[in-house]
Amino acid sequence: MAQSFFDWSWVMGNLGEIWAQLAEHIILTVVPVGLGFLMAFPMALASIRWPRLYSPLLGVAGILFSIPTLALFVIMIPFTGLSKATAIVPLTLYTLLILLRNTVEGLKGVPSHVREAAEAMGYTRTRQLFRIELPLAVPVIVAGLRIATVNTIAYVAITALIGQGGLGNLFMDGFLRQFPTPLIVGLVLSVALAVAADLGLLGVQYVLTPWQRNPG
Repeated sequence: MAQSFFDWSWVMGNLGEIWAQLAEHIILTVVPVGLGFLMAFPMALASIRWPRLYSPLLGVAGILFSIPTLALFVIMIPFTGLSKATAIVPLTLYTLLILLRNTVEGLKGVPSHVREAAEAMGYTRTRQLFRIELPLAVPVIVAGLRIATVNTIAYVAITALIGQGGLGNLFMDGFLRQFPTPLIVGLVLSVALAVAADLGLLGVQYVLTPWQRNPG
């Protein structure tokens, strides 16, 4: 009897494993994006404070982004083995270019008259940054987070080659066994996760930018 294209009995019998892989995929997405933003944010502030730093920092981030994923895994394995750190470090580095660029552009996009008004009101530089500039830069910064997050969700699947990978393990399983069901489940959940993450970040932007809401 020919094997069916999609086997619901396999899905029902492996729900625990599917949820475990989905949870791992979420962790391997959230941690690198979070770490990437924690690294990119001070780099962006330094670039605003000392503009000559921006091009070199962006250049380094661009070089890191261009390194093939497998090459970074090979570099990492002697130091971290086949561990989550081997996956997280490259995934974090890949977020830097997008997050650094968008954070800088968001902060640079704050109108000069807004900064001048804040200074005239006696705002300190730190208060001006967190009370005026960052809120106005939120849409551009969140746009970078959305791109970085969706890219990372896609990259995570590749880490299945080193024993991590989350939903990428379903791709590997389906490919190696020539069994389409795990492939389809992994694909559907990856797309759903990307859509959910994108909508979630849009929701965060909506909450943080009440002045942009259309009252009508």
